[in-house]
Amino acid sequence: MYQKYGKRLFDITASALALVLLSPLLLWLAWKIKKNLGSPVLFSQIRPGKKNKLFRLYKFRSMTDARDEEGNLLPDEMRMTDFGRKLRATSLDELPELFNILKGDMSLVGPRPQLVRDMVFFTEEERKRQSVTPGLTGLAQINGRNAINWKKKFEYDLKYIKRISISNDLRIIYRTIFKVRSAEDITAEGMETAEDYGDWLLRTKAISSQEYAAGQQRARQLLEKETEG
Repeated sequence: MYQKYGKRLFDITASALALVLLSPLLLWLAWKIKKNLGSPVLFSQIRPGKKNKLFRLYKFRSMTDARDEEGNLLPDEMRMTDFGRKLRATSLDELPELFNILKGDMSLVGPRPQLVRDMVFFTEEERKRQSVTPGLTGLAQINGRNAINWKKKFEYDLKYIKRISISNDLRIIYRTIFKVRSAEDITAEGMETAEDYGDWLLRTKAISSQEYAAGQQRARQLLEKETEG
């Protein structure tokens, strides 16, 4: 009953209330981002949601748009600023996702929405995580976040969808608050941002370079199709 009706009602109520209460903070952050990083203030990206339906996820921008002589974006570690690191460390860059929750693209709790270029490498078992609405936080985020490997993250995601309840969601939200306050497990060791799933599979030799290239091509096709549509 909760999963079918109560969870969405909870999401609408909680996200709307949070947006009202946090509106001064959201406006202040928008001003600080514009001052430190320029426009645009928001960063958006296409992500796969429930049943692989693509949606546009919103975050506060945390990196510059610095490019090389050919117009290509520089690596993340070269575009990240101290201000951006603080945004990510406090998870304040995630706050615009409250609008995604209000719209119904996301839930407060659920498997995190991965990149399209991650989704194309999911196994049949891992694709089961796409059977529910993705969340702002989830079981994986309170059990290691980016400090654990991808397979462990997906194990937590699959464990969550087997036992969705109001008590579990409240427990995850409660523990998330303390995780955010302690700024733990924000990035993988030795990396400025989280490593893509496909990159991790290639680095750990779980897939070949040919499989990696084919997956990247598939991801580009899905994104181009979404853009054209």
